[in-house]
Amino acid sequence: MTAIPIYFELPANLTVKKFINKLGKQANLQIVTQQDTIKTFYDSFDWRLYRANIICEFNHSKITSQLALTNMNSGYTLAKQEIQHVPCFSHLLTNGKVKNIVSPELDMRALLPLCHLPYQAYQINVLNTDQKTVLRIQINEYEFLNNRIQLMPLKGYEKAHQKIANVLKNKLEIPPASCLVLDEALKQQGRKPKDYSSKLAIQLTPKMRTDKACQLIYKHLLQAIQINEAGTIADTDSEFLHDFRVAVRRTRAGLSQIKNILPADVTAKYVAFFAWLGQITGPTRDLDVYLLSYPQYQDALPLTLRNDLAPLHDFLIQKQKHAQKELTSKLQSSQYNNNLLAWEAFLNEALPKKDKATGSHTNQSIKQLADTRIWKVYQRVLKEGRQINDNSPAESLHDLRKTCKKLRYLMEFFQSLYSQDEIKNAIKALKGFQSVLGDFQDYEIQETSIKQFSTEMMSNQVPSSTLLAMGVLVQYLDTMRCNARTHFTEQFTLFVQTENKTMFKKLFATKA
Repeated sequence: MTAIPIYFELPANLTVKKFINKLGKQANLQIVTQQDTIKTFYDSFDWRLYRANIICEFNHSKITSQLALTNMNSGYTLAKQEIQHVPCFSHLLTNGKVKNIVSPELDMRALLPLCHLPYQAYQINVLNTDQKTVLRIQINEYEFLNNRIQLMPLKGYEKAHQKIANVLKNKLEIPPASCLVLDEALKQQGRKPKDYSSKLAIQLTPKMRTDKACQLIYKHLLQAIQINEAGTIADTDSEFLHDFRVAVRRTRAGLSQIKNILPADVTAKYVAFFAWLGQITGPTRDLDVYLLSYPQYQDALPLTLRNDLAPLHDFLIQKQKHAQKELTSKLQSSQYNNNLLAWEAFLNEALPKKDKATGSHTNQSIKQLADTRIWKVYQRVLKEGRQINDNSPAESLHDLRKTCKKLRYLMEFFQSLYSQDEIKNAIKALKGFQSVLGDFQDYEIQETSIKQFSTEMMSNQVPSSTLLAMGVLVQYLDTMRCNARTHFTEQFTLFVQTENKTMFKKLFATKA
């Protein structure tokens, strides 16, 4: 059964008043309100709600202010809530259905305004012969967009919805809306939905020159750095810095793993620069992680100790603010700006002709280079993993984790050169193994840091009960670190199983 349309779009030559007059000849209408309203659409920077098929809009007028969530596919309202101001983060929303829907999607990301639309909102009731309301209609009269009609069905009066929808389509020749208001508003701004994603989507062709392919990869990563720069400096939410750092790490991996493509002096210069960027962004990111992990820290403690951990939270906030201030200063320095501008200028230079290219791999196709490099780093992962036993030092696992990251980044750089299903399965297998190495590293660092924080906080006359709670937290982190260490062998065995080895060999070893 075909769904009955909810949204209709008035032609540009049909005013709202003329439409109401025309509809009034077909149905018994009651105009309830007419008010100036401002519609503001919200989402995270990386479009988490839109990707989940949720439209989030805040409608503010003198009479009411309401945050509403709409299912993008059906057009039906998922939830709405009277609210005066939209908070930056979903956890600051009052408890209710709106919060329950958006919080799991947004997680730590800020809720940001996308665009503002002023409009006149008309609320109209359709009445039956008994003067009962059988359908509600809202007409939005926009300044810069075609006006929209929304039919709001009432339970038990579905026939009224069908009747008015038929009148609009067949008698008044008003078509159902073909696109979302949000999409139209963004188009006028020169934007489109999902215009940012932290995932790599670099389109390469197998016979492309390696220097051309590298140029595209580094340009894509530079764009990610530049896009996340303002949010990182403003500390809008922790994911701006996270994505900034990932783009920096990927660039470092490219410079170190895709060798003999750029001139040696250029490679050396920017290896040092991006290493410096990784270093200056590390302290702030670590503290962001501790603050994001704080609810987990609390849950790890007995109920009687959870409130005693509060001074640690205050300590972390202050420490993060100090680290953020230092980071902001460095990201606004000439050292940062001049180097990044020079890197951008270098990437925008015309490539040399093929016969004049420098470097031993520049005449090789990117597919040949990808096969060779990925297969070599994959073999290194296997070798390092097999050398680790129960007596191996923690540094062995950390080194393996770094090698796995290099392999992951190479596979992501070149994924467009391979069968999408197969390369995604290979990346998924690697990510599964990486997770245990990452957990081991994270818990070890957090355990060491909490011990250090305890020492620092003692000089601030922190209550002994807080130090006790932090001691219990250290024990928890140590247990989790040991668990991750114990699971290493199991996860490595899964990663090197015959099925995975065959998959990697088929993808990368054939022409390596």
